[in-house]
Amino acid sequence: MESEQLFHRGYYRNSYNSITSASSDEELLDGAGVIMDFQTSEDDNLLDGDTAVGTHYTMTNGGSINSSTHLLDLLDEPIPGVGTYDDFHTIDWVREKCKDRERHRRINSKKKESAWEMTKSLYDAWSGWLVVTLTGLASGALAGLIDIAADWMTDLKEGICLSALWYNHEQCCWGSNETTFEERDKCPQWKTWAELIIGQAEGPGSYIMNYIMYIFWALSFAFLAVSLVKVFAPYACGSGIPEIKTILSGFIIRGYLGKWTLMIKTITLVLAVASGLSLGKEGPLVHVACCCGNIFSYLFPKYSTNEAKKREVLSAASAAGVSVAFGAPIGGVLFSLEEVSYYFPLKTLWRSFFAALVAAFVLRSINPFGNSRLVLFYVEYHTPWYLFELFPFILLGVFGGLWGAFFIRANIAWCRRRKSTRFGKYPVLEVIIVAAITAVIAFPNPYTRLNTSELIKELFTDCGPLESSSLCDYRNDMNASKIVDDIPDRPAGVGVYSAIWQLCLALIFKIIMTVFTFGIKVPSGLFIPSMAIGAIAGRIVGIAVEQLAYYHHDWFIFKEWCEVGADCITPGLYAMVGAAACLGGVTRMTVSLVVIVFELTGGLEYIVPLMAAVMTSKWVGDAFGREGIYEAHIRLNGYPFLDAKEEFTHTTLAADVMRPRRNDPPLAVLTQDNMTVDDIENMINETSYNGFPVIMSKESQRLVGFALRRDLTIAIESARKKQEGIVGSSRVCFAQHTPSLPAESPRPLKLRSILDMSPFTVTDHTPMEIVVDIFRKLGLRQCLVTHNGRLLGIITKKDILRHMAQTANQDPASIMFN
Repeated sequence: MESEQLFHRGYYRNSYNSITSASSDEELLDGAGVIMDFQTSEDDNLLDGDTAVGTHYTMTNGGSINSSTHLLDLLDEPIPGVGTYDDFHTIDWVREKCKDRERHRRINSKKKESAWEMTKSLYDAWSGWLVVTLTGLASGALAGLIDIAADWMTDLKEGICLSALWYNHEQCCWGSNETTFEERDKCPQWKTWAELIIGQAEGPGSYIMNYIMYIFWALSFAFLAVSLVKVFAPYACGSGIPEIKTILSGFIIRGYLGKWTLMIKTITLVLAVASGLSLGKEGPLVHVACCCGNIFSYLFPKYSTNEAKKREVLSAASAAGVSVAFGAPIGGVLFSLEEVSYYFPLKTLWRSFFAALVAAFVLRSINPFGNSRLVLFYVEYHTPWYLFELFPFILLGVFGGLWGAFFIRANIAWCRRRKSTRFGKYPVLEVIIVAAITAVIAFPNPYTRLNTSELIKELFTDCGPLESSSLCDYRNDMNASKIVDDIPDRPAGVGVYSAIWQLCLALIFKIIMTVFTFGIKVPSGLFIPSMAIGAIAGRIVGIAVEQLAYYHHDWFIFKEWCEVGADCITPGLYAMVGAAACLGGVTRMTVSLVVIVFELTGGLEYIVPLMAAVMTSKWVGDAFGREGIYEAHIRLNGYPFLDAKEEFTHTTLAADVMRPRRNDPPLAVLTQDNMTVDDIENMINETSYNGFPVIMSKESQRLVGFALRRDLTIAIESARKKQEGIVGSSRVCFAQHTPSLPAESPRPLKLRSILDMSPFTVTDHTPMEIVVDIFRKLGLRQCLVTHNGRLLGIITKKDILRHMAQTANQDPASIMFN
């Protein structure tokens, strides 16, 4: 409840405008049309940034409830840009919270005045539920559209349905009476490209023609996707989750959640998935849902004018995104809570739950997979798991942790190389090369040629009497003494061994290509490729354990559970556990991941194996580095993100981190009643700082408050226009009472109303771990350092990020946002 007390303190102590410090990235670094560069030495002392004309700084109506002088009372009309933030700035969580409370009190105080005010009050109360309802509806509809379009375009690489061009392969053969059980995917209505172009269905010529057309369509889709992203919406590339995490922590990235990004990401996501690249659509669907939430929030003033409230909608939207990506509404809510959200109050939990429910309902109504399920790979296993199987499950967890650690290091190294070399300047060429290599290698292997989601479905599926996959090519043992199940464990046939070799090759291919694919300039998710790698490894392990149990059922580990003729081992379950382990190793998710996997597979009985594998993968991955892939990309891009999961264990003090340092110029400060208008204007013109501490006098250095550059400029300009007698030699007074002045002196200018009377302060002996906690939990951007009430310096968010990088033996300049 510390934050609540601080919110109240900031509001009631004549400083609503105070806590509303200027907007900026890190420490109010600012620049209208200027690229933020955290590496300049001039930034380091205070809150810096170019203050070009037209830059929007954050400011609210100064003064407390009982204040008689308000800055905006001096002005006849509102100032454009007041209360908004510029691009690449961090929001002030405390100010936004106070602003929302003031709005809420104002509405409540007026609601009994008339029926219209009561209606406005009800509309305001229900607007939160309305915006998440709209977000859920849009997310579900777009996810259904993407699923249907991606399935159709994926099959387009292999052929076309002549009877109905809009049908994919499976739909084309649904109504045919000429299909057989063994060849259920073949029907006269579906024509491969070889049949259409050269009139051959079989033979070397047919294979080569289909190979060529597969590569042609893959390259066409990839080229179209990267071209659309490059020309219309550069922010539509990648997964989007690292940026969503950063935005939810309070950072502003204009256009990242805009309508153009939404439109292009939806189109290019279909193209990227259909091109056969080693990527998934689940991560980008979270970005798409957040775009919907951001766009709908502008319909409601409660959210459009308050960045902190808007982030509550975005948290709910991210839950809806995972809900439709995996058909896992509960998992989506937990994902939002565990992985992406920075501020997650209880009401946001309820609204996230509701948004996920609405999105899942819409997707189920659309039924994109034609199986009356929310997901493609829903499975039902009919045998329980046995205690001895925990050992191979934990081994899969170890594999998942090792894969995650390898992938993070390899992918970050490749992305860093892309940023630092000329290769990164040709994103279209890179996508074409990756797509070409993927298509050329993928086509000969039936498991890599498959759509990745279809591959996972096949690997998860248990072998039943109706399965015709080569993975189910077992030899029927007619001499079994006791038939316990319809399908007992059986010796593997030639098809199974052939499939294992193909799966081993597919595993190597997926591991290598995913490293180079994640981060290219098309929408690319990581969930599905990681799950595919784990599912392949899991299925191979499952078949190995199954055959071991069959041939050595008298071993002591099998003797108690695996009788001859019993259905003891389920290889599909191992695929499911492996998929969860590998995804956990890459993302370091735990609770939400287990819930997502059992929701998307229906394997509620198998929670314990899933938990064991996911926890093991996290422990093994953490042994090589505590960062998940999303945190690693945030750090690579230098976003100002203080990760709540990251521990600060060093014993430094605030005095060790604050500015100015020993060789730095002194802190630029204002005195409360000894400066003239000209003095303040000269300081504003000579410095680039966005804020100035106000002290009693240069001698005492006693802290009075904090004034923003933007506020000072507006107040002085306004006073000169609208108050008579204000000239350059007028004394500026921040104190409550104006000091006595000679009779001939010009009229003083009172600016107490724009002064933050309660800036956040710490003493010079405050441990830095406490300072870091304050910045994380209150979303601060700067904090003043005092000693016995005397001002010593300032600590900004950038200073903390730089200090944390130095303590981790990293180059601070390499991780600051630029």
